[in-house]
Amino acid sequence: MEKNPHHLVMGELTDFLTGETRPDTHDERFRQKIAQHLIQVCKFDKSDIETRRPVIIQARDKKASLRIDFLVRAGEKTGMMIRYAPGSLVTRRLPNLALSRIIHPYQIPVVVTTNGEDAEIINGLTGRVTDQGIDAIPDKQALTALRDQKSFPLITEALFEKASRIAYACEVDGACPCDTDVCIQNLENN
Repeated sequence: MEKNPHHLVMGELTDFLTGETRPDTHDERFRQKIAQHLIQVCKFDKSDIETRRPVIIQARDKKASLRIDFLVRAGEKTGMMIRYAPGSLVTRRLPNLALSRIIHPYQIPVVVTTNGEDAEIINGLTGRVTDQGIDAIPDKQALTALRDQKSFPLITEALFEKASRIAYACEVDGACPCDTDVCIQNLENN
């Protein structure tokens, strides 16, 4: 079992999608609730959903690895990215949109930011919030309708680099549990 000093571990639970044993934390319970919603309400198959996908982000010579909670396929491509984090949804819009631009060589068209109780559905192409609420998460039929090429434009190298820097600043430096002044100094020096 993973050791994480920042989370209260209440035991173990079985992952709804994979059957793996996971640490039972408040955050993990919300992730499991989201997974159940995707299967039971949105009617996705378990095989449509990739969980805990690692992604490498980079800002100059610094690199970090993050995990994406859920990547949901629309046919052959990933049509939706869902990221869970406790707290404010608004503060997660920019880094989640940035992450949706570095996972694949194309833009993921639907970006969902959720705290497990609420959700914002963001158009990956425009960056605008299009809907709100857990029940607004697109179902399989809606996501499958996004199969045309206009929904999945290729990401340029310049956009990839910018998105990676934004994700790094917000998710690594900006999420650092160390002294805030040290984090700000690190951002200014890079």
